[in-house]
Amino acid sequence: MQSYPKEWERHVTLPDGRGIYIRPLRPDDEPLYGAFLAATTAEDIRLRFFATVKEFGHAFLARLTHLDHARAMAFIALDETTGEMLAVARLHADADNHSGEYAILVRSDLKAHGLGWMLMQLLIDYGRRRGLAVVEGQVLHGNTAMLDMCRELGFEIRSNPQEPEICDMRLVL
Repeated sequence: MQSYPKEWERHVTLPDGRGIYIRPLRPDDEPLYGAFLAATTAEDIRLRFFATVKEFGHAFLARLTHLDHARAMAFIALDETTGEMLAVARLHADADNHSGEYAILVRSDLKAHGLGWMLMQLLIDYGRRRGLAVVEGQVLHGNTAMLDMCRELGFEIRSNPQEPEICDMRLVL
């Protein structure tokens, strides 16, 4: 397991002036998920996890927060003033270190403020520096905000032939 990648810490400002601290996710961030998920609508959670999730137990959250930085990276976005969790974005490399699968969840009241866009650009930058050839993911057809953002960033978007409600996203780095 690689050590904590401090070089990926960032202080950024959203277009609305809110100060955001983005850094790699750590295991001790697990307690931040409760308030974050409570402020995220059931629909936004469904769009992220492709299912209705009513409860996020310790075992589930531990899997999200305990990363092997040799294979995966997750960035947490925190409000610089309050320390509240605002978003999380992750990229998991495949066994060949050829491609990485992404996922992003932004607190519902902060959608359309540019935070998801910043996090996706950070994931793409991370993937390039890590030497990945492709960033990819799956998005439900109803997740128009994610589809629009990925289209603007140059992702190839195709309907999944096995699962018609899912789009396969692919960006060659």
